[in-house]
Amino acid sequence: MTENATRTEVENTAAENNAAENNAAENAESLLQIRFVPEFKAAAAARRLNARAPESHLATVRRARKINRILGETYPYAVAELDFDNPFELLIATVLSAQTTDVRVNSVTGALFARYPDAAALASARTEEVEPYIQSLGFYRAKARSIVTLSQQLVERHNGQVPSTLEELVELAGVGRKTANVVLGNAFDVPGLTVDTHFGRLARRMGFTTADAPETVEKDVAELIERKDWTLFSHRMVYHGRRICHAKKPACGVCPVADLCPSYGAGETNEQAARKLMKYEMAPGREDLHLRFLQGATRRELMAEGYPLSA
Repeated sequence: MTENATRTEVENTAAENNAAENNAAENAESLLQIRFVPEFKAAAAARRLNARAPESHLATVRRARKINRILGETYPYAVAELDFDNPFELLIATVLSAQTTDVRVNSVTGALFARYPDAAALASARTEEVEPYIQSLGFYRAKARSIVTLSQQLVERHNGQVPSTLEELVELAGVGRKTANVVLGNAFDVPGLTVDTHFGRLARRMGFTTADAPETVEKDVAELIERKDWTLFSHRMVYHGRRICHAKKPACGVCPVADLCPSYGAGETNEQAARKLMKYEMAPGREDLHLRFLQGATRRELMAEGYPLSA
């Protein structure tokens, strides 16, 4: 082979590699793009929504379902953010998550479940033995009592198994409708709406309800979203509330449903300023983490790869 032919082959290979790298970069950038609503369009839509209040039920249904679809496109990886391998672990983790973050709960449940892997093991424990495992959580003494009592009830009433009905779950210590719906939706594939602080806040901002009581919020939203979508819709609302639609200062300028929200303008409407408010995998500088989520990586895989999953 001549020197010129060799040089040509090397150049062609380099060009192919560069093209492949460029295509990969373009694909990654495309994946990371979320729906963008220009400020003028979002503001005009909010004015229209508020001007014709009260909105008809049919119009609210259509708007709610469009919001659900867009949030599904924005967070295709939305799942329960508590780490669990079985219904028992999810039930205990959800009880522990009251008034604390899922990230903090996940930091203690690995050791807790290694020591107490099932209801029988936890039921036989003394509360003071359990407390050290969860003492970094708020109200850890009360929570230790709850999960021990709950485990005893599982053993006594359900042969150590987690029941799969709302009526049975809410009879357990420390379990309300929210916890029950988390377990039903994520461990048993029974659709349920999980009304936590994020879900309730977003439901009111989006005009789906005016209620504060979680059970009323649940009832109002259930009339808007198809039952089969309840669990995923709950995840999407919670994800959106944690990443963009914050309690104190929502990032309205980057909200993918800004033109469908009557509360647009309650937060930062400037796109660049709003981007700085995004959290978790959507926070500035965390594009690699966001891309891995979009590529289908699980939370455990990402932790093994060294990614921090906190806000």
